[in-house]
Amino acid sequence: MDRTVIAYVIYLVVSIALTIWVARTLSRNGRIFLSDVLGGDEKLADAVNHLLVVGFYLVNLGFVALYLSDDGTVQDTRGIFETLSTKLGVVLLVLGAMHLGNVYVLNRIRRRGMLEREQLPPVRPQEWIAPRVGA
Repeated sequence: MDRTVIAYVIYLVVSIALTIWVARTLSRNGRIFLSDVLGGDEKLADAVNHLLVVGFYLVNLGFVALYLSDDGTVQDTRGIFETLSTKLGVVLLVLGAMHLGNVYVLNRIRRRGMLEREQLPPVRPQEWIAPRVGA
């Protein structure tokens, strides 16, 4: 078997395994965060979580597939490791960037929701609340 093909197979196996592991970790641990972002709506949090995982898989596995091709052939065992380190390093950076992008966007949504909740007055401006007895 050609060394280039060996490098491709190892790259695909490791990249797909990393993508699945990261997606499962983000899905499992991000559900609580999504629930908070979405005001405690568990069904909506589950739906958004599932959609984010599907999008995560599509983008990352698409990138892995596009990044598979290589201009040169791998000549020796050292070349396999060099090719794999470059390709897997880029895949890891893309996975990290996707994760940070998701957290950033969700945190912005969460902050906006918190600000909107804080800006609502307890009563309408034309109304008043009678003081409690003994307060």
